[in-house]
Amino acid sequence: MTTAPLDLAAHVASVSTGSCGAVVTFIGQVRDHDPDAAGTVTGLDYSAHPDAGRILAEIVSRCSLEYPQVNLAISHRIGHLDVGDVALVAAAASAHRAVAFEACERLVETVKLEVPIWKKQYEVDGSTAWVGLT
Repeated sequence: MTTAPLDLAAHVASVSTGSCGAVVTFIGQVRDHDPDAAGTVTGLDYSAHPDAGRILAEIVSRCSLEYPQVNLAISHRIGHLDVGDVALVAAAASAHRAVAFEACERLVETVKLEVPIWKKQYEVDGSTAWVGLT
């Protein structure tokens, strides 16, 4: 959990080793639309529960136990983000691509389901709406 911009290259470097032939990454960025928005989305404010960092680390540990042959890294940004800004970066590296893809997807989906992060969505007309867990 950080307020700083996320660095994809740093995530890739943190999971890459000489035995890894596959590195899979995921970038989640702020988009200009949402099914619940009446108009164009201009930005988001991400807020996190004080335990969010601990929960994020626990998820990485659980996924590492499930995928012991995969190196994993993930970060989520909080604070104000504009359309196009990166909100989430995940990386998974292993000897082979199939398990790296699977582990990366599991990691991202678990974070989206379990980490207490909320977003306040801003629309072009000035209206705002809180959107549930991200």
